[in-house]
Amino acid sequence: MNKPKLWTKDFINISLSNFFLFLTFYILLVTLPIFALQEFDSNASQAGLMTTVFLLSAIISRPLAGQWLERGSNRKVLLTALIIFAAASLLYFFPKTVTGFLIIRLLHGVGFGMATTAVGAIVADLIPSSRRGEGMGYFVMSTNMAMVLGPFVGLTAIQQWGAKTMFILTVIVAIGALITGLTVKLTNTEEPNRKVIVPAFSLKSFFEPSAVSIAIVGSFLAIVYSALLSFVSVYANEIHVPEVSSLFFVVYAIILLMSRPFTGRWLDQYGPNVIVFPSIVLFAIGMFVLSQSGGPITFLVSAGMIGLGWGTLFPTFQTIAIQNAAPRKRGLATATFLSIYDIGIALGSFLVGLIAAKMDFSSLYFLCSFYILIGAVLYYFMQVRKPEMKRQQYLNVKEQ
Repeated sequence: MNKPKLWTKDFINISLSNFFLFLTFYILLVTLPIFALQEFDSNASQAGLMTTVFLLSAIISRPLAGQWLERGSNRKVLLTALIIFAAASLLYFFPKTVTGFLIIRLLHGVGFGMATTAVGAIVADLIPSSRRGEGMGYFVMSTNMAMVLGPFVGLTAIQQWGAKTMFILTVIVAIGALITGLTVKLTNTEEPNRKVIVPAFSLKSFFEPSAVSIAIVGSFLAIVYSALLSFVSVYANEIHVPEVSSLFFVVYAIILLMSRPFTGRWLDQYGPNVIVFPSIVLFAIGMFVLSQSGGPITFLVSAGMIGLGWGTLFPTFQTIAIQNAAPRKRGLATATFLSIYDIGIALGSFLVGLIAAKMDFSSLYFLCSFYILIGAVLYYFMQVRKPEMKRQQYLNVKEQ
């Protein structure tokens, strides 16, 4: 029996648009704090606000975008968001104060939050339902690739050619997101005549309840992931292997890419539990190995295990959030999942920073390995042991 086609032109283009969105995000994530410290003589807390303001505006804008997606056209939401995102990228050349930059970060975050919500909803419609786990896994690889390339490109640009060149580069990448987004055709998934009645203002109109439980699990584990994003290079210096710190996410991405053809198919064939529990265990073991690292080999082995563990969990959780929702609620489900997930990332960066002041990173990562195992218990109670009515609703949606 022939499988429905996954690698269509639209799927490739929406994945490229997502890649360019996150490439811009990661380029600026690592360079703007440096720029603020050097250009404006800011303190560390002001530099940190560059990321905080961006994430907060993204979190706030996502439920609004999700509601708009439910009521209107996916294409209109996507293009509006990408235009805002590209326009905000152009504005970084003009501010002369930290306050001016924070205002632009606020606007940029709105565009990012709306765009990533729309992209997630659109790709869910483009992927054949029988290959959704596999397709979402490949789609999320575009984010992983941006995570690897973004910091390298951003730091190289600002260190070798200066901030102006770095900002020019982000404009080019943001325009790339807009162009690839423009080429996506949604004629087969749009329902222009559909009338959706949603209360003018209610909690339910901004969040998809069916996505909340898996989003909480994802957010819980994202706290540990934020500890890696923020401090793994600092930890590499602490254990005297700074020369391989830049390779951590490279190995992470390579192992993830090698595993993707298998893990996505297994999700479609056997269901999420077969994927989630082993991945949580691998994530925990990877963090344990990282905590005990004394040289480059164990440091990079841990990167591979974490890539296979957490790198598999994130797209699996997002797939569950989408499949738990009715088709017309996929945009809202995507917004709900990503908003709650980003809260975990933002909270984790703050909490880990506080904890790291009290202990060394080796001890912190050691504790994280046990914390991750608690996530398996949380997943069991919030996702596996659902009331029978909710379980049947999930199966009915999956059959559609």
